[in-house]
Amino acid sequence: MSTERKTTPEAPESPESGPRPARVTAAAALVALEGLALLAGGVYMLALGISGSPDDAKQAWTGGITLMVLALLPLLAARGLLKLRRWSRGPAIITQIMALPVAWQMLQANSAAIPAGIVLALCAVVSLVLLINPATTEALGVQGPGNVQDQK
Repeated sequence: MSTERKTTPEAPESPESGPRPARVTAAAALVALEGLALLAGGVYMLALGISGSPDDAKQAWTGGITLMVLALLPLLAARGLLKLRRWSRGPAIITQIMALPVAWQMLQANSAAIPAGIVLALCAVVSLVLLINPATTEALGVQGPGNVQDQK
């Protein structure tokens, strides 16, 4: 067993050291907004569970904790986008894709959820457009499927 330290070349986290493009900042803001909305919904459900006003307190607790844990994905992705981390684009895109069916269900309701569904759908579509924009992928250092580098 050797006590020598093995060094491996590490890929740079940020391909550019210049300023962050506005598209990336806007995408990060929208993703963070969705994360904060999930967090607020989770806190609201927990508050209902604590106050005893829901039909089922266990369901309120479980739903509230679930929403708060789910809020971590977009919040971490938004932070990664702000720091121009390559890995953050995937979770951000997944969050937007998951938001579209939720928005669709909200639009099917006959209640005050319809305006919220419209806002959620707009946020998700605009975020997806910003995240797949070539300027965003270049700023994050994301390479297309045909641009795989040799790692020998």
